[in-house]
Amino acid sequence: MNLIVAVDNNWGIGYRNELLISIPNDHRHFRQETTGKVVVLGRRTLDTFPQGLPLKNRTNIILSGNPDYKVKDAVVVHSIEELMEELKKYNDEDIYVIGGDSVYRQLLPYCNVAHVTRIDHEYMADAHFPNLDDDEEWEITADSDEQTYFDVSYRFVKYERR
Repeated sequence: MNLIVAVDNNWGIGYRNELLISIPNDHRHFRQETTGKVVVLGRRTLDTFPQGLPLKNRTNIILSGNPDYKVKDAVVVHSIEELMEELKKYNDEDIYVIGGDSVYRQLLPYCNVAHVTRIDHEYMADAHFPNLDDDEEWEITADSDEQTYFDVSYRFVKYERR
């Protein structure tokens, strides 16, 4: 299973249910990685999408603790066990965890590849991703050239579980 995330220098990923910064090339990278694939996300992350609708051209699986929660054009599961059962229907390489922070933390142990946009800046953040640089189970296997968006530099880093 994969995950895809954008982090700042402190591994921050969001503030008040919003991304820290919107970088068009990062969104393009996200679309290229996930279109035609399976995305796994939490209900609060879905709420941040335009009109709160599932992403087009992907199988959306929403993890929610609310047993009455339903979403048109998405699969809703209510536990990690139920999610794992649902994910058996798909090829492991085609599954992408896309947030938010609690979903990342719960599913990180099941992921073998992390596509991380490393943003060289420190933002005010109230949601964080675990620091993979400090985790000996993970190693960098690909690192793009530095890119810039206005005055912010970033790069695409691929981590793989050792």
